[in-house]
Amino acid sequence: MSLLELRQVTKRFGAVEVLRGVSFSLEAGSVVGLLGDNGAGKSTLMKIVTGVYSLDSGQVFFAGQPIRYPQHNPQRARELGIEMIYQDLALARQQDAAANIFLGREPLYRFLGFWPMIDRARMRREAEAAIARLGARLPSVSYPVGQLSGGQQQSVAIARALSFNPRLVIMDEPTAALAVREVEHVLELIRELRRQGIGVILISHRLPDVFAVSDRIVVLRQGVVVADLQTAQTSMTEVVGYIVGAH
Repeated sequence: MSLLELRQVTKRFGAVEVLRGVSFSLEAGSVVGLLGDNGAGKSTLMKIVTGVYSLDSGQVFFAGQPIRYPQHNPQRARELGIEMIYQDLALARQQDAAANIFLGREPLYRFLGFWPMIDRARMRREAEAAIARLGARLPSVSYPVGQLSGGQQQSVAIARALSFNPRLVIMDEPTAALAVREVEHVLELIRELRRQGIGVILISHRLPDVFAVSDRIVVLRQGVVVADLQTAQTSMTEVVGYIVGAH
């Protein structure tokens, strides 16, 4: 049984049909690279999966169960185990890593048995455990996020997503604008997610990165799936051909 399955998904904005019968699936513990030129429909499709948009027609299944639209929303997606890490990471850069991982759901204790106080010691312990689970390294979880490297900031964003016990993580351009060493760090984080049995959808324009970690590559062009390929059985030249419409 697929973790995520999309069947003939369509989405229209006014007269513009952004998605035209998109179908593909994802298995637990696998990585699918979702590729396509700007405007191909990648972001719209993922916003349907995460509940930001409702679909116009078609079906989406998660862990074998149908997702109901228009009731589906980001909170329901999170409850199902679907997390998306956007390109800007949405981190509070003046706060430390622990504060970012627990942002909006800080653990509390009662001072003198009465006054609720943020349990910062617990936040640090659990943040350290979350970072260690990824095999990542930070100077300290008490270090301001804005002073961390790009790869380390990705570690914090992924650790935050993992704190919700996701079954599917969608990553939007996670290696954009990173140095070579930082790129390899993020790719290893993606491999670690796969080893933990978490499904990953990787949206990227960097083909070497997609080929380094993905099991399958799905190419969208003008709202249609034009290729669904096993990574080991294709090439960058072939994939580029699908992206630009040469096939």
